[in-house]
Amino acid sequence: AEHQHARYNPLRDDWVLVSAHRVKRPWQGQLEKPPPEDVPRWDPHNPLCPGATRANGEVNPQYEGTFVFPNDFPALQPDAPEPGDSDHPLFRAAAARGVCKVMCFHPWSDLTLPLMSLVEIRAVIDAWAELAAELGASYPWVQIFENKGAMMGCSNPHPHCQVWASSFLPNEARLEDRTQRQHLSQHGVPMLLEYAEQEARRKERLVVENTDWLVVVPYWATWPYQTLLLPRRHVCRLQDLCDSERDSLASIMQRLLIKYDNLFEVSFPYSMGWHGAPTGPYLEEDCGHWQLHAHYYPPLLRSATVRKFMVGYEMLAQAQRDLTPEQAAERLRSLPEVHYKQRSK
Repeated sequence: AEHQHARYNPLRDDWVLVSAHRVKRPWQGQLEKPPPEDVPRWDPHNPLCPGATRANGEVNPQYEGTFVFPNDFPALQPDAPEPGDSDHPLFRAAAARGVCKVMCFHPWSDLTLPLMSLVEIRAVIDAWAELAAELGASYPWVQIFENKGAMMGCSNPHPHCQVWASSFLPNEARLEDRTQRQHLSQHGVPMLLEYAEQEARRKERLVVENTDWLVVVPYWATWPYQTLLLPRRHVCRLQDLCDSERDSLASIMQRLLIKYDNLFEVSFPYSMGWHGAPTGPYLEEDCGHWQLHAHYYPPLLRSATVRKFMVGYEMLAQAQRDLTPEQAAERLRSLPEVHYKQRSK
């Protein structure tokens, strides 16, 4: 807790430098603007609102729950041409095809997941699982991710996520596939199943838990309040969850996200995403080395206005953090599970 040391991340096969004493240094750098508190519930100029017109001229239906539509500016398209042959091994290119979708969580722009009901969050989980199964029938990788807050690149104040399905395994997926496969081969148990059992017993990095799930600040966390959401049983893909696990997932997500918002009493920014076993052609293979999990990467460090920057040493050497995962977990764990906006009422 007082002296710098390095920690190994077996999921990424890399290291993070922990320098807990640095959080005490004075800060005279950039201060972020807190997120706006006056987001209108419905705005005809917001392209994600029910009945609004999007950039391509499409008019959204008057949806009342979740709403999925093709991304109007997709990073991946299904009919992209093959790149030309390379004339040198240092100048390689490969085909990249896929589809990109947007999913609105709720018709109201002034809501976020921690302020939604458990029934509404469960509907989001069901829509995630449905998309994962639908797109995964043909694509090897389906990446569900949410960028929450302008600080994390979100350009629209409306509760939503994105789903990108690709004809290839992205870098992080290939890396996690390799490390989890190696761990199962060497130790006879899926890495993250064993890790969840260890963290549930040790409890020093535990944030919240229930019958089916636990959330920890991982031992190897890079971001200050990074968390890892893990199932207790061996499950490979989101669409494999049973009804009771989806209900308990809605509950633990709500509890975690309320704690995030309560940390600095602000709508807490983060990027999150699900990782599970590859799909498409991999559905016919043994993917028992995989364990379903979700990563949460929030940038805030000291307050709602001071963020952690990944620059300099982090870009040129290796990741570095300014407080221990145990300190971060203790702070999150001690926070109330009633949202600060609802307490004020």
